[in-house]
Amino acid sequence: MTVETFMANFGHLADAPNGVKKLRELILQLAVQGKLVEQNSNDEPASVLLERVEAEKEQLVKGGKIKKQKPFPAIADEEKPFDLPKGWEFVRFGDITNRIGSGSTPRGGKNAYVSSGFPFLRSQNIWNHGLELRDVAYIAEETHKKMSNTVVFPGDILLNITGASLGRCTIFPAGIGEANVSQHVTIIRPTMDSTKAYLHLCVLSPYTQALVWGRQVGMAREGLSKKVLELFEIPLPPFEEQKRIVAKVDQLMALCDELEARQQKQQQGRVRLNNAALDALLTAREPDEFADHWQRISTNFDLLYDHPETIAKLRSAILQLAVQGKLVPQDPNDEPAGELLKKIEEEKLRLVGEKRIKPPKPLPEIQSEDLPYTLPRSWEWVYLGALSEFINGDRSKKYPNRSEYVSEGIPWINTGHIEPDGSLTQRDMNFITREKFDSLGGGKIIPGDLLYCLRGATFGKTAIVDPYYEGAIASSLMIIRPYSPCSNQYLYRYLISPVGRSQIFRFDNGSAQPNLSANSVRKYAYPLPPLAEQYRIVAKVNQLMTLCDELEAKLNQTQQHSEKLMIATVRQLLMA
Repeated sequence: MTVETFMANFGHLADAPNGVKKLRELILQLAVQGKLVEQNSNDEPASVLLERVEAEKEQLVKGGKIKKQKPFPAIADEEKPFDLPKGWEFVRFGDITNRIGSGSTPRGGKNAYVSSGFPFLRSQNIWNHGLELRDVAYIAEETHKKMSNTVVFPGDILLNITGASLGRCTIFPAGIGEANVSQHVTIIRPTMDSTKAYLHLCVLSPYTQALVWGRQVGMAREGLSKKVLELFEIPLPPFEEQKRIVAKVDQLMALCDELEARQQKQQQGRVRLNNAALDALLTAREPDEFADHWQRISTNFDLLYDHPETIAKLRSAILQLAVQGKLVPQDPNDEPAGELLKKIEEEKLRLVGEKRIKPPKPLPEIQSEDLPYTLPRSWEWVYLGALSEFINGDRSKKYPNRSEYVSEGIPWINTGHIEPDGSLTQRDMNFITREKFDSLGGGKIIPGDLLYCLRGATFGKTAIVDPYYEGAIASSLMIIRPYSPCSNQYLYRYLISPVGRSQIFRFDNGSAQPNLSANSVRKYAYPLPPLAEQYRIVAKVNQLMTLCDELEAKLNQTQQHSEKLMIATVRQLLMA
């Protein structure tokens, strides 16, 4: 693929995953390899420009404005990463700059900052698109004078040399006045001001960024030293070609800006359309109205669900509809939820009578303010505690520690073992001995149980006990054991639905380490359908989630194809 073909397919390539970002990188890489604009045989070669740079340096040395530099080592052929066009030269960064050096911290540290004065630029102020001055610090004139070796001038290239912002780079503009920089920012002062624009884009190119990240001393304080930066091998074009390169890069970056803005606008429109369709579905009050909205979504499926985040919203909406009683039609022949509750109460009495469970603590009457919406006639609002037993893990001295883990034995389950699909991991499970398991006084699972996370950043994380038939839980988890007859599959889908998740925040203590108690979870407002409808809901949810899986797989395949095309294009252009 030629550069001309690349230009013709510019917009198409931008639609690949992270396409605009990759296009920006490719533009800069082509620029520094001499492949972005045509060479002109009438241009004075870079060697002539270097002679002018050297003459300028000699004049500055004679005028006492800079110190004489020691010669930098010549660049050996094995140090040159790619071939350059005729008229270009690889040079050391120090050969074409008067100064490379970082700033420093004012004496007194933060106490030296004042409300107004001379800007003191830190790494958070340096961005590729320019200076960000919203949180700039200031130093007094006296401090500014004492730090004269850290003063920056218009045309200086400022480069972050430490930490996560390593490699961010901008040109210090005119109009701000004098400023100073911290030790996390280095000043690169081109010998000839007219070369600053090309050198800036060269620093931003993937080629130089790889040098920055590859040759830094460390990620903390050491960063990128002056001596290392001075030795960078910089591809230098003839001066006239530099001007053409800068103009072309500016033109293409502006086009990238337009493409990015167009994509964002399209995405915002897609999100609005998707939200409107789902909102109409979720707020439908009558079956006919719901059916109309669902038909509209079905007809426009490919339009509405062509991006991963829209599919995530669809999954959430499916679960919401399921627990609202809107996903499947009600059947008047179903035994209503009130009769199911009577059977559950009979089951609890039987278990208490057989001393298999303790008598549950009484629950208060469910309060109207706890009910988020109106249910179908055959459903009932109940507290979750009316349907399930809640079992904490053993938190006594018998609690297993890591030194007691074994390679094979009884699963010892913690929050990290819960997979995204609601199953338990089969790869990285911890195990304890049978003897240790038998010593525990509680927290032992049986098939059909649900596990629920009570604390930490993942509280509310849920799994159905599968594929294990026995095991014990860590203290961060709780067992929810539904009484028969009750569908644990429907209960699981309730807990991961927006309604189930919203119940968490009725009881979240708001601390830095949020946690729930079994007593809180017992008071979750639970929308109970007839048992037959529970099974229909689960079947329908499974069917629609499979459709979501297929949509996601199709999207991923399309994105992978686009990404491969982009990679192939980049490889062809860079190797041409």
